[in-house]
Amino acid sequence: MKRVLGHMGILLLLGSSITFSQSKDITVAVNANFISLDPHNLSDTLSGTAVATMYEALFSYNDDMTLKPTLASDYTISEDGLVYTIKIREGIKFQDGTPLNADAIKFNFDRVMDEKNNLRRRRNFVAVDRVETNGEYEIKIILKQPFAPMLNRIASLRMISPAALQKYGAQGIITNPVGTGQYTYVNWTQGDKLTVKKNENYWGEKPNVDTITFRPVMENGARIAMLQTGEADFIYPMPTEQVKRIENSKDIEVVKGFSTITRYVTLNTTKDIFSDKKVRQAINYAVNKKAYAGVVKSGYLVPLTSPVPAALEYHVDLTPYTYNLEKAKELMKEAGYQNGFKATIWGSNNTEDMKGMQFIHQQLAQIGIDVEVMPMEEGTLSSSIYNVQKPEDATINMWYVNWSSFDIDGATKNLFHSKFTPPVSANTAYYNNPKVDELLEKGATEVDSKKRGEIYAELQKTIWEDAPWIFLGSDELVSAKRKTTKGVYVMPDGSINFTQADTTK
Repeated sequence: MKRVLGHMGILLLLGSSITFSQSKDITVAVNANFISLDPHNLSDTLSGTAVATMYEALFSYNDDMTLKPTLASDYTISEDGLVYTIKIREGIKFQDGTPLNADAIKFNFDRVMDEKNNLRRRRNFVAVDRVETNGEYEIKIILKQPFAPMLNRIASLRMISPAALQKYGAQGIITNPVGTGQYTYVNWTQGDKLTVKKNENYWGEKPNVDTITFRPVMENGARIAMLQTGEADFIYPMPTEQVKRIENSKDIEVVKGFSTITRYVTLNTTKDIFSDKKVRQAINYAVNKKAYAGVVKSGYLVPLTSPVPAALEYHVDLTPYTYNLEKAKELMKEAGYQNGFKATIWGSNNTEDMKGMQFIHQQLAQIGIDVEVMPMEEGTLSSSIYNVQKPEDATINMWYVNWSSFDIDGATKNLFHSKFTPPVSANTAYYNNPKVDELLEKGATEVDSKKRGEIYAELQKTIWEDAPWIFLGSDELVSAKRKTTKGVYVMPDGSINFTQADTTK
């Protein structure tokens, strides 16, 4: 017998028979580092993409953003909207062999809802009073009050093996993920790569590929080069300025799609320089949103006409902050800042975000605002923002960022409610308007669709006039892949879906 080992597979020569075994591997180049692999303690979409390969929730999303049962098999909602009874699919096991049952589901809910754990996903379950088991494969989620987007919130909670959490602890589970998903954890080297492999015992449709390797590549040109050489099979985001050059390639396909991504700059309203609404409105008039779309996103962005992207239900169009330097200067003068001031802007250190921050710097210089651009590595940036315990301790001035959600409550409450400032959630403008808080709470509990629409219309108008952000735009998603790569695509929220991933290379 002669055995030859090669990097592409194993060739066995047994007499006259030949067997060739080749693994199917996909490499994905992304533009930022992963922050966490604890599905209960993350808020960035990229980390959520990696987590979704290994962990699953009771419900998941179809491509059109409708919900479908996943670990759940069925559910009912009581007439008063307070009790969600969910049947759990039987026979599923976590990747460590322990059973997925009602006790395991309750364990996950209890962990994320425990205020002492201070997990970022807790904000999604503030309406929940308690979770009860009802036999081995049924749970009841009992609310304090009706909450219209509750199913979406339930879909956000991915289930961790209770045995693994007890074994590894809150920190250890980050690098020892154990879920029920299609893929299992291999390794993660921060800043270099994250690899997952096929879960051979997956309960559902088996994965078509053997491994997925994520590579954080901040520089746009390097990401494209990897795609061109075949070192990467899929890249996201595809640098928009390179689309026309790449899309005629015989080996590469550019993929475009709509999004629920909102791109904006938060203005810390607790700082003197941003405490006056006139200053914040002036800044919006001073930034040319159409020019921003062309310069930074190569036209693959629609300027915002509301704090909520047009793809979401209940969005309303409002009078845009059209580019008007004279209006901006007039408002600055009325606010007592005719000579401008100095500020800092934080953001990620990838190519596109740095270009966006430089654009803001140039635009605001026209009205005397001297903005220092401060790009940071993703983990450092997240810690600098979310580790702050009290608003008065926040050193952030401006943050160049984006946010995505599956529904209007998720696109507003986390970002504008006064109780959702860091470390609880992402109101990094430290915006505090009692009227907005009231509207957010009414909108979340109102089950009549017409009345909800009226509440959310008033909410959007109030926030728009208060201008706690520089309202930039909503992305058109652009990714690119080798033509040998199949079934990998970007969802409207900016996460990458691998459930049907395959390759013919």
